[in-house]
Amino acid sequence: MTIIRARVLGFCMGVRRAVELTVTQAKKAAEEGSAVYTLGHLIHNPQVLADLEKQGVIALKQNALERIQEKGKNCCVIIRAHGISPQAEEKLRGMECKITDATCPNVKKNQLKTQELSRAGYSLFLAGESAHAEIEGITGYASSAPFCKAVVNTQQAREAAAALHETNSNAKTALIGQTTISQDEYREIGNEIKKYFPDLEIVNTICAATAERQQALRELLNEVDAIIIAGGKESANTRRLLVIAQESGKPCAMVERASEIPREFFSFKTIGISAGASTPDSLINEIESALAD
Repeated sequence: MTIIRARVLGFCMGVRRAVELTVTQAKKAAEEGSAVYTLGHLIHNPQVLADLEKQGVIALKQNALERIQEKGKNCCVIIRAHGISPQAEEKLRGMECKITDATCPNVKKNQLKTQELSRAGYSLFLAGESAHAEIEGITGYASSAPFCKAVVNTQQAREAAAALHETNSNAKTALIGQTTISQDEYREIGNEIKKYFPDLEIVNTICAATAERQQALRELLNEVDAIIIAGGKESANTRRLLVIAQESGKPCAMVERASEIPREFFSFKTIGISAGASTPDSLINEIESALAD
């Protein structure tokens, strides 16, 4: 069997930065006997989260801030790579805890752009999953916008645009995308909204790391019989890689650990490995070793 890795795969800059910041704080907390929390999951990968938990990092839901308040100065809170809303951050900064902001710089840039457009009176469309941590955080920055709606596909975009057009056909509008959305999805959503608002401002918010991994996968698909997408099933950018692989028509599977590799994949002559931006090297190596054996 020949195993080929995508030319770009695994941890992106934002994820690597968030993990390194958290590991550093975990080591410091262990020495000081203090606690380390993250608001929500730091990134969307079960192996990394399990490893951080072993190092004493506790993931909290945003509505569990009372645990942080109890610890007071004797704890550090890590803001996750996907970011949080300014309302949640304000509440957090009102406590006595130490704060480390591990928000991906690209996500932070999108948050600030959303805030700028919101304050300028734009009606906003957010291309992405409404329940995704990144979109939830960005939505908080749109508090001044007269209209803000998350849309995950062209149908939702059409419905949202039509609803806004009924109430304000002259609205200033802008589209901001989840950093992990695909270029094709983003373009299609924008085109649908433009049918109602031709002057729609489309902000270039897709992370280069996401686009690079998607393009590398497309190239890899031309060289292999089957493809494995390595990464967490909760990861939006990893799921989008799976969709690209499925659209090729070639056998593909998303796996969170080597034991999940489908048995039939061991019979292919050439297998490709792609991985989401939150997938650690250790999982990629584990999958490659399992296939090689």
